[in-house]
Amino acid sequence: MLVKIKKEIIAFGVAGIDPANHPTPKLPARTLKQWLDEGRPVTLLDTRNDYEVRMGTFRGAVAARVRHFREFPGAVPRLRTELKEQPIVMFCTGGIRCEKAGPFMERAGFKNVHQLDGGILKYFEECGGAHYDGECFVFDRRVGVDPELRETKSVLCFHCQSPLTESEQSNPRYVPDISCPHCVGLDQSAAPEASL
Repeated sequence: MLVKIKKEIIAFGVAGIDPANHPTPKLPARTLKQWLDEGRPVTLLDTRNDYEVRMGTFRGAVAARVRHFREFPGAVPRLRTELKEQPIVMFCTGGIRCEKAGPFMERAGFKNVHQLDGGILKYFEECGGAHYDGECFVFDRRVGVDPELRETKSVLCFHCQSPLTESEQSNPRYVPDISCPHCVGLDQSAAPEASL
């Protein structure tokens, strides 16, 4: 067994965020689906990395536009100011990143923030693919799962570790074990990070 001591399970780099004692309210998956079915005014905020968002997300969601979750604190000031007064439901794969993102947003002055309880995976489990387009990147050998939680045919690029959907694999710039449309012509340092 290998044990590593880390200051943070999910790298965030912001002192004073204490989700254990100051959590953001959690919104059950079925409640989110009901809100979306009703057309309730709510902003969905995808806190995941760009390469994950590219594989699939909720319809109309606002992406944080980060390559790695450590960049999330810098992305919050780029959000529209009027969102500070509006209902926001943030989400990620399983809810872990939102445990830190929610309290950070509240500290930044956002007044009506919820996090999707259990993340996209719990939503898939309870609500299927309603209001969601694409698949969900997962951090294991499966690479991606569909709304029925079945493994998709997505793969990781050997060179840059970027996830590639089945349609991206048909791109002529995808050469197995060499390159993909996201890294062809780039050096390794410019490639997306596919790990937390």
